[in-house]
Amino acid sequence: MFKATIEGMKGLTDIPGVKVGHASDFEALTGCTVILCEQGAVAGCDIRGGASGTEEIDVMSPGHITPHVHAVVLAGGSAFGLEAASGVRRFLEHKGIGFATGAAFVPIVPCAILYDLGIGKANVRPTREMGEAAAAAATAVAVPEGSVGAGTGATVGKALGMKNAMKSGIGTYTVELPGGVLVSALAAVNAAGDVLDPKTGAILAGTRKQPDSREFANSTELMKRGRAPGALRKNTTLAVVATNARLDKVEAGRVAQAGHHGFVRAISPVHTSVDGDLCIALSCGALAASPDAVGVAAGEAVAQAIVRAVKTAKSLGGVPGLAG
Repeated sequence: MFKATIEGMKGLTDIPGVKVGHASDFEALTGCTVILCEQGAVAGCDIRGGASGTEEIDVMSPGHITPHVHAVVLAGGSAFGLEAASGVRRFLEHKGIGFATGAAFVPIVPCAILYDLGIGKANVRPTREMGEAAAAAATAVAVPEGSVGAGTGATVGKALGMKNAMKSGIGTYTVELPGGVLVSALAAVNAAGDVLDPKTGAILAGTRKQPDSREFANSTELMKRGRAPGALRKNTTLAVVATNARLDKVEAGRVAQAGHHGFVRAISPVHTSVDGDLCIALSCGALAASPDAVGVAAGEAVAQAIVRAVKTAKSLGGVPGLAG
């Protein structure tokens, strides 16, 4: 049995070698989150949603020449937000960090985006400068949660449009395995569907029946009855799992797959054609552990990180959040 804990834990930065930094624009309601692993991390990725927006994802494939990634960027701004990754590469290049090519060190920085243009200012998106600022702000202290970074403009429950949606954001959670192995997840939750309590299945945040109500309409039932108008095609939940266990690229990919069990437990409906749901797994340590055990813990950590993303989100842009 593994033990999940929050008290005394910092979230994704519980994993040695991992730093997290946010950059937030609270006027335009967008931002980005940077996960730095400057010593290099073995990485894997699994995409289940039908509307993903990504950059440098293939570097995590087992057949790719690069053995490590040096950062992961999560950003708002839809495809425009991919620009933030170039700022992180610039930040790392100035520190001499990257894949050695003989002529230069090239930082390996996968990036994934979510759609937040429907809240705040649609013509303001994460930029190279914002990405560089988030990287410069990255620390190993407890990760700020809620409506910050890539979660600044995140919302959930959009089956009846933004007027009936709820605010979401960034959440993080750590699971402890025997022998000192830690598995932690960070999630930027911008789902079309509702966020559920993984234990009871009760809706915590999601589509409301009326703009001035806290009574939930149940997005899954709306979709089954054909009443969800494409969920606005403006969604995506992004998760990063990190561990101090030693994994190769194939095993990291399997852990990323297992992380999606957390999506299924905590979001309904999930992995739709209008969500770009993906999970990235990072191995940043040398402790021996069963990849299957790490995968089970990843699912638990992701589910709880998703829950925390809505529980810590404050109201912004006229969209109500559970944190007031």
